[in-house]
Amino acid sequence: MSRSSVDGLAVIDKEAGWTSHDVVAKARGVFGTRKVGHAGTLDPDATGVLILGVGRATRLLRFLTPLPKKYVGELVLGTETTTLDAAGEVTGVFDMSAVTPEQVAEAASGFVGDIMQVPPMVSAVKVGGRRLHELAREGVEVEREPRPVTVHELKVGPVDPDAGTYRIEVSCSSGTYIRSLAADIGTALGGGGHLRALRRLAIGSFSIDEARPVTSPALLPMAEALRDYAAVSVDESIERRVGSGQVMAAEDLSVENNGPWAVLGSQGQLLAVYEPHTPGLVKPAVVIPW
Repeated sequence: MSRSSVDGLAVIDKEAGWTSHDVVAKARGVFGTRKVGHAGTLDPDATGVLILGVGRATRLLRFLTPLPKKYVGELVLGTETTTLDAAGEVTGVFDMSAVTPEQVAEAASGFVGDIMQVPPMVSAVKVGGRRLHELAREGVEVEREPRPVTVHELKVGPVDPDAGTYRIEVSCSSGTYIRSLAADIGTALGGGGHLRALRRLAIGSFSIDEARPVTSPALLPMAEALRDYAAVSVDESIERRVGSGQVMAAEDLSVENNGPWAVLGSQGQLLAVYEPHTPGLVKPAVVIPW
């Protein structure tokens, strides 16, 4: 493959049992390049949208990570686990047979909006320079500081109330742990709970509808990586300045607000991503050589 043929974005529907790194490793073979990365880790048992950057598009993944996410899964009341999901060992069992769907919905409503969330021990968050999941594997549990996240929408509906299982649909900010959300709802109901069958439906505008298996991925142009951001097309004179990575006046790029902005050439190709610099000036965050 030529270099240009392996530069782009792939929206993958991750299978259960694969780590995000497994998907990257497979994609390296599929695309014939080692230059593959991902945005937004998914737990091994989780399925759904995982975005891969291939070739030069790996430099754009940091703009995808902050995008909001959508998930669906199942809340299981009555059982707590070490990992807060079905993969962990049971640490507590509670009789929650008297809990009604109305009570579950009411408890869940308390987690909508801006909330503080403690990340689970089995996560990639770093404490003292080490990732929590590394410490968890050693049997070490450390104090974790709550972090601000936003739950934009949370819907809970019964699947089998007699068995304590509920469908949970979540739209949230990046960095929100759905496992923690499920466990916290269980605690709020006076018992415990865990999450199972998590599926990510979307990262920003990248939805499960366009996701493909990693064995047969579609490669989107690099410009698609910035489709959730404002974009501006420039003429040849500005194109040359952008290509050399110049800091320039915001009015020269015809941009406003806070950015970042995708800067496109005359053929629709992504030239760069610009961001605010000092008042009235903008600077390149990433320049794509052509």
